[in-house]
Amino acid sequence: MPSLFHRDPGRLTLEQAHRQVSDGRAVLLDVRETPEREAGHAPGALHLPLTRLMAGAPLPAGTRGVRVAAVCRSGNRSRAAVDLLASAGLDATDASGGMAAWAREGLPVTGVNGNSGVIR
Repeated sequence: MPSLFHRDPGRLTLEQAHRQVSDGRAVLLDVRETPEREAGHAPGALHLPLTRLMAGAPLPAGTRGVRVAAVCRSGNRSRAAVDLLASAGLDATDASGGMAAWAREGLPVTGVNGNSGVIR
């Protein structure tokens, strides 16, 4: 039985995801629905709702050849997205805790017009 004190090696903490995105080792892919993302998202995050990803929508430019860190509100949809992305051959992981935890940790959140965003 896995220990409760060890992180799944395929997941990134939010700080790790932020650092990897900041230094160009990864892109952040927001898989929340459009109204959620417009309310508040991580600056520079690419967007493709999980519903569209599941329907076969093409991935945003910038996801090939670099690690994709998927993020949603709480972490459930991002794990499903990672399964789909990995099956398509991408180096994919999820940002553990989602955007709700991202905001709680004080990481940057912006709205659709560049103003301060909120996570719903």
